[in-house]
Amino acid sequence: MSAVKIIAYIAAAILILFGVLLLVGASDPTGGGGGWLLVGVILIAIAFGLIWFAARRPAGGQATNVTLNIDLPGNVQMDSLKCKSCGGTLTSENIKMVAGAPVVTCPYCNSTYQLTEEPKW
Repeated sequence: MSAVKIIAYIAAAILILFGVLLLVGASDPTGGGGGWLLVGVILIAIAFGLIWFAARRPAGGQATNVTLNIDLPGNVQMDSLKCKSCGGTLTSENIKMVAGAPVVTCPYCNSTYQLTEEPKW
């Protein structure tokens, strides 16, 4: 929650408190009467306006873009990456991260498999 929202909610709570106190005080025969009643209603209306303003204000302000870079295991040459099923040439657009693992979808035969690192020995 942003600082503006917190301040708006605290100010609204204070205004509602004083507005209710003024409304209660206006009901006393020796109290302020109509003037206190009017000020109490105005304070409560301003408080609800602040709550409405704070609730409508976006939290972050701007959208956050997340970029995921795929680090392929081992010495993978992208120009020589071939599909295991049909032998078609694969590009970096054919590799997606699924559950934390690189998964290849072949655009030619539509087969899907996980990239695994071959043993070095």
